[in-house]
Amino acid sequence: MATSTNTAILQGVRIIDLTSIIFGPLATQMLGDLGADVIKVEAPEGDLLRQVQPSRHRLMGAAFLGANRNKRSVVLDLKTQADRDRLRKLLVDADVMISSIRPAALARLSLDPETLRNENPSLITVFATGYGQDGPYASKPAFDDIVQAVSGLASLPTLRDPEAKPDYSPTILADKLGGVTTAYAVMAALFHRERTGQAQHVEVPMFETLTAFLLAEHMDGATFDEVPRNFGYARMLVPHRRPLQTADGFITILPYTNAQWARFFKTVGRNDMIDHVWVTDMDARSRNIGAVYDMVAHIALTRTTDDWLDLMEQADIPAMPVRNLSDLPNDPHLAATGFFQRIDHPSEGPIWTTRPPIRFLATPARHDHRPAPRLGEHSDEILGPGRE
Repeated sequence: MATSTNTAILQGVRIIDLTSIIFGPLATQMLGDLGADVIKVEAPEGDLLRQVQPSRHRLMGAAFLGANRNKRSVVLDLKTQADRDRLRKLLVDADVMISSIRPAALARLSLDPETLRNENPSLITVFATGYGQDGPYASKPAFDDIVQAVSGLASLPTLRDPEAKPDYSPTILADKLGGVTTAYAVMAALFHRERTGQAQHVEVPMFETLTAFLLAEHMDGATFDEVPRNFGYARMLVPHRRPLQTADGFITILPYTNAQWARFFKTVGRNDMIDHVWVTDMDARSRNIGAVYDMVAHIALTRTTDDWLDLMEQADIPAMPVRNLSDLPNDPHLAATGFFQRIDHPSEGPIWTTRPPIRFLATPARHDHRPAPRLGEHSDEILGPGRE
């Protein structure tokens, strides 16, 4: 908890959170971790994520607990004029409004950025949308699987193997990347307002965000095409780019520089490779990276995982074992840094959570200041009692 000598970095910033599921809530949780006062506005039925199992109690699912700490919850039915007026009253004193409600619906409720900024010129408005509002997809609904599909992410397995079928990444990557991007966009808008005195509207479209992220490397040869066609970063797509099977498990060994490749082959007794063009010339290695990885895969089978870890540490070559998620609580590094934390939730009892990964020495983030709220837990505290 922040003190007078150790103030959280966003202390005093009030954020009205009109988001649900993961995209927006992850962003506002990150901002809450940094000290912002996040007021989560929920419909009477609550954020849909509350219902996702497992849970100990109704409307307090594990996924909801994982994306909604450091927030206060109020219930408002925005279909009613009275609750829209209550929301507008909250927004008059707020710094930021983040919404995942479709912009057209907000406009019908007179909650569009222009109207709100007339009432509070300092209000930064943020739309966490599925698609940019200047394109033909603007009004389409978007969820993580939908955006993984349309962005090209789901089709990456077919670039590696033409006979493979498209597949989703087994994590909600579009939602989570959108959340991280929204959090930094809010920080940038707050900095701009601090520097210039001007608030602004910010749009974070999930589709464009994931596509830009994906094409950072996969633009590849298309960068130089007259009409972009040659997409796909070859090193990521060769069939042998996968964890290596050892004599007793799996490991990732990743020589990268010429010097590291030379040390690797020297360590495994393949002195014939030290002066090979695949070792001495990164361009030649890149063009033949599948064959190089295939060679390493065969060599990996000759030793145990622990033997490889010892050898690679001695040779100063990056290497780590392949973990299961269930292994992570026993990982020595995560244990030493206190990454997993067990806290007492007021209604859910003892639960496990993770601490924010970023360290601010002067303004530390907080993970246990305010556990994820029950639906409407803070309605009286924020809106006042007797609102009927």
